[in-house]
Amino acid sequence: MLTIIEAENYLKIGVELTPGAWGQHSISVGTNARLIAERVPEMDSDMAYIMGLMHDIGRRVGIKGILHIFDGYDFMMSLGQEELARICLTHSFPIKDASTFFGKYDCTASQIVFLENFLANVQYDNYDILIQLCDAISLPNGACIMEKRLIDVALRHGLPSFTIDKWKAFMQTKKYFDELCNCNIYELLPNVFENSLSDLI
Repeated sequence: MLTIIEAENYLKIGVELTPGAWGQHSISVGTNARLIAERVPEMDSDMAYIMGLMHDIGRRVGIKGILHIFDGYDFMMSLGQEELARICLTHSFPIKDASTFFGKYDCTASQIVFLENFLANVQYDNYDILIQLCDAISLPNGACIMEKRLIDVALRHGLPSFTIDKWKAFMQTKKYFDELCNCNIYELLPNVFENSLSDLI
């Protein structure tokens, strides 16, 4: 696993290569993942933070749709970081279905086949699920209620047919971590109320 300093440096370089809100979003995901993992027995909060920082690292090579998950996977694999490469693929799929990505399918047919096989065979652990959750509650300026973030994504990518099922999967994930943490996870995250009041348009 990368060290925290290494992960932060890769993210910094990535944002320099392709500037955008994705960098602050990644920091938000990592920070929120760390705070939640601190309350879950047998989870490593530093590992959760690093995974959050790296989940969108494929965006370092340009503004892309689903291709960013493959770019991230390939980059992490080139560094020998199999666990982080896995997170690059799994973070967008609370439903294990390659057809449920919010955004443009700008990858090759062979990449879709690879993703379908990967999702069919991977057994999600708490880190996969945690990064999915934090991706769904993290704006660039910090945590917000999930419904706010889901609307943010819908405004940018529309409402494909799988939207309701995917929203339900995200909500079930939140319920799962509420139970693991023995509290509503929003209680663990700073400025949720203030961030949830901000305008999206």
